[in-house]
Amino acid sequence: MQKFFLFSASLLSFTNAIAQDRPNIILFLVDDMGWEDTSVPFWTERTNYNNIYETPNMERLASQGMLFTQAYACSVSSPSRCSLLTGANNARHRVTNWTMLKDTPTDLNSEIVNLPQWNYNGISPVDGTDNTFTGTSFVKILHDHEYFTIHCGKAHFGAKDTPGEDPLNWGFDVNIAGHAAGGLATYLSEKNYGHDAEGKPYALNAIPGLEKYWQTGTFATEALTLEAIRTLDSWKGSEKPFYLYMSHYAVHIPIDKDPRFYQKYIDKGLTSKEAAYASLIEGMDKSLGDLMDWLEKNNEADNTIVMFLSDNGGLATQPEWRDGPLYTQNSPLDCGKGSLHEGGIRVPMIVKWPGKVREASTSDHYLMIEDFYPTILEMAGIPNYSTKNQVDGISFLPMLFEQGDTSINRPLFWNFPNIWGNEGPGINLNCAVRLGDWKLVYYWATGFKELFNIKEDIGEKKNIATLYPEKVEELSRILGNYLRKVKADRPVFKDGKPCPWPDVL
Repeated sequence: MQKFFLFSASLLSFTNAIAQDRPNIILFLVDDMGWEDTSVPFWTERTNYNNIYETPNMERLASQGMLFTQAYACSVSSPSRCSLLTGANNARHRVTNWTMLKDTPTDLNSEIVNLPQWNYNGISPVDGTDNTFTGTSFVKILHDHEYFTIHCGKAHFGAKDTPGEDPLNWGFDVNIAGHAAGGLATYLSEKNYGHDAEGKPYALNAIPGLEKYWQTGTFATEALTLEAIRTLDSWKGSEKPFYLYMSHYAVHIPIDKDPRFYQKYIDKGLTSKEAAYASLIEGMDKSLGDLMDWLEKNNEADNTIVMFLSDNGGLATQPEWRDGPLYTQNSPLDCGKGSLHEGGIRVPMIVKWPGKVREASTSDHYLMIEDFYPTILEMAGIPNYSTKNQVDGISFLPMLFEQGDTSINRPLFWNFPNIWGNEGPGINLNCAVRLGDWKLVYYWATGFKELFNIKEDIGEKKNIATLYPEKVEELSRILGNYLRKVKADRPVFKDGKPCPWPDVL
């Protein structure tokens, strides 16, 4: 499938200049970081959470670039990362829940419906694996256009023992610690990051490839940063620009204490679990600062784009398997990871591009994680390319350059016909659409619908579906038509009848 892009004269001149400059690109992706897990406010006002956490390097990045207040991802990790890598919406690629073992769905069971045969083997660059979406990675396109490509940290693209699990199959020249797992056994080098004394992994999510740091007292976040910098040092002198995908396992559970920062949060009066979580956040922020420092020390800061993003909302729901109170919240957003309410899908995002993006600027326009695909390729001066899959993402360069708003009249879509298992509003067996200020959430098994005006009710506290039946009908039609168009999955009742589409009730 050939994909072409059309540009205005001004954007075309930018693209031609980019092709000559060949910027380096860092995409700094954080795992499970909520919208409020930072000292940088992504709302119209500071909150108590912004005053608790210390993220000076996020503040530094925001002062040098553009902060996005309405950036969206999927509600759990694999769908987001698969959309990022292929540019396809999660309803289209059908990796709608998290992946791990080959041919093994990760859903819990339902007494009401049978869950669909979604793509629980993830995505793949080649055909041949059942329950897999085949696609072209933007990283492969960067690689083919002479970028030196580095993967560092969490991958979570494909199930274990499938082609998609290995970042090297997606166009990366270097893979540091990326594999099928979506989490980690431990951040602690004292536990060999999940390996026993003989070096054998005692958990499926043991971090591979960091043996040199075992028993050194090096927290996993720091070890990954050191390896990324070591690889950048080896790149120096190359004529190729680099693309670094700094994909941290932080701040995913387990909530291990980062000893570099833990005590300061205890001194602030936080509980032990809250302080440990805050230490994970500040350790992640230090990694961002270390990479920015490396760029400055090596005279690469002016020619490097730095993009910051989380893969879903913070884990602010209460699973049955975790004891004790919650250690974080996404307020004023409702709920958290796994939910199609704002707390599960709205994420922190910052972009710095020296000389191209105005410093200390803010965009209140919305975008989706698959939009990074065409945007990064345009940033690299690659305006047309061939792909195996349909790319749903839309470049947000007009918003970065403050020359347009790509969110106007654009619906965003989510599909989660799955049972993740946590509790909270907007979790499990649902789909959603946002268009303008309006958002509709539809529940597959019950037919229940929620309508919110996000601008007026950011916390989604009042379901106004009964007050605006025409808006419910309009959004239901838009959502239903899209889901049918992309052949999205839906559950089936126990009697064999498919759950109705949102507009067929």
